Amino acid sequence: MCQLLGMNSNQPADLRFSFAGFAERGGRTGEHKDGWGIAFHTRRGVRLFRDQRATIESPLAEQMKQRRIKASNVVAHIRKATQGRIAQENCHPFTRTLWGRTWSFAHNGDLKGFYPDAGLYDVEGDTDSERAFCHLLSGLADRFATQPGRRALYVAVSELAAEIAVHGVFNFLLSDGETLLAHCSTQLHYVSRAYPFAQASLIDCERSIDLSRHNGPDDRMAVIATQPLTSDETWHAFVPGELKMFADGHAIDAASLSYHAHGRDSAACACAA
Repeated sequence: MCQLLGMNSNQPADLRFSFAGFAERGGRTGEHKDGWGIAFHTRRGVRLFRDQRATIESPLAEQMKQRRIKASNVVAHIRKATQGRIAQENCHPFTRTLWGRTWSFAHNGDLKGFYPDAGLYDVEGDTDSERAFCHLLSGLADRFATQPGRRALYVAVSELAAEIAVHGVFNFLLSDGETLLAHCSTQLHYVSRAYPFAQASLIDCERSIDLSRHNGPDDRMAVIATQPLTSDETWHAFVPGELKMFADGHAIDAASLSYHAHGRDSAACACAA
């Protein structure tokens, strides 16, 4: 199976630390060698980077470990192919536009016999994952002419995910740049990082960071991964079948889902995750 990494932050944050450990799973500490990708949702739009090479062999992945790109939402993926060729067009994340926003999506799993009717979006590669993404967004477009509030969006994605998951394992991350939705079929974990920040040490390589040196009292973020990335933080396991929505740097409960915030504080920050 593939590996997922996501981040949702209340301020644009730098994900280099978490990505450094995550990248090791693309051929060194994991067997996921069939490509990788990362989508950064920034104030200027989505920046997408993909490569069909394993992360440990990819010069682009090495650049991502050094390049300081701040984003409020990030979706990343390391691929172990189950369906589809090893090719750049089959690397996740995939992106499409809906309601005037760019959405990014990455999937870990295997959907057997999943060939839905054609929807609003063309499938460029030959993976079950891209078909699922296009079907999911087409389903949202059918339900809503314009972007709904968080509660309605959460309910709709939950219903569509349950329909698709009948075909197999459907762990996924989905973001529109404001919120990040994470669905668990088998395994997914998240950690919340907020003041007072502490030190974090990666599991997959010898690297640590003192988060208090890079984050302020008002900074808050959630990092989501297939398996925990650090050894000295409290990671929370999803329940199989669970969908969580993350906004403003934390998992929001059902009572908060009727609130939909637009825009973000434009103040600069030095957040790191």
